[in-house]
Amino acid sequence: MTTTLRSRVRPKASALEAGRIPGAMNAVALEEFGPPNVLTIHTLPVPVPGPSEVLIELQAAGVGSWDASVRDGSWKPTGRTKFPLVPGTDGAGVVVLRGSRVRRFDVGDRVWAYHYANPKGGFYAEYIAVDVQHVGKMPRRLDMLQAGAGATTGLTALQGIDDALRIGRDETVLIFGATGAVGTLAVQIARRHHARLIATASSSEGADLLGKLGAKRVFDARSSDAAEQLGRLAPDGIDAALVLTGSENLEACLDLVRPGHGRIAFPSGVWPEPKKKRKIEVISYNAEPGPREFERLDHAAARARLNVPVAGVFPLGQAAQAHERLVQGHILGRIALKIR
Repeated sequence: MTTTLRSRVRPKASALEAGRIPGAMNAVALEEFGPPNVLTIHTLPVPVPGPSEVLIELQAAGVGSWDASVRDGSWKPTGRTKFPLVPGTDGAGVVVLRGSRVRRFDVGDRVWAYHYANPKGGFYAEYIAVDVQHVGKMPRRLDMLQAGAGATTGLTALQGIDDALRIGRDETVLIFGATGAVGTLAVQIARRHHARLIATASSSEGADLLGKLGAKRVFDARSSDAAEQLGRLAPDGIDAALVLTGSENLEACLDLVRPGHGRIAFPSGVWPEPKKKRKIEVISYNAEPGPREFERLDHAAARARLNVPVAGVFPLGQAAQAHERLVQGHILGRIALKIR
């Protein structure tokens, strides 16, 4: 039986500071699919980690558009949905307990984690038990809020740029949807390849942010002459394009990708999907976690001097308000929940 509390959450002492792990925790959960106000604070049992899992005392969690799809029921995990459902795909915190088979982490390690459908609950909570394959040590240059907002998006950006597109030095690279949670990181990760970056922004604030992150060639993909603007920025065409959002001008812009050598990649969930094109490789991919993947992301974060833009911070008890902000759109970077 769950007990719904008021939206205000009392801060608690750290489990490490208190010397014990509590039996219950505050978590944001939904009892039914629906609008943002279905997200309410619950008292739930602290999950018990299995032999290959760690228990993380979370300090921050990311809030993404895919969370909204879980909340409203348009995306459902395989199998029967069990309520109360705790959403959230990524977060950051401190390991407070580890399973008997865990060797990669020690109690007290600062970590970030990504799991799209964790069977023991999502990251909108004070604690999460998660398999170590989905956990990495937090990059030193990131604080907890940045790490909490950066695990899913960092892996998505890195694997799009390095694995799907295989960006090479001096290639002309288009990042379509660059001001969002994945795009702002993809710009920085692509920059370390010394590529000629071209990015999209629909506002002066977005263009200014991208300039600070390293994208000096920026155009408005929503304007009626978007393809003409892109053509002036890339007169010899595009070698590779990472597509992170749909647009009525998308296909006209992708017509500038060079046949034969050109590549187009997009994470699963982008709609409408880029159309197949003759003599151009079009790749759909999902971000994959794992020890090697987190290690690669850590190295990329160090080389790129990664900055995770946090567009807004909400306390755990205001997760519904964070989702209302998601609905409004035009978010530069990513929203985060501050849990501790």
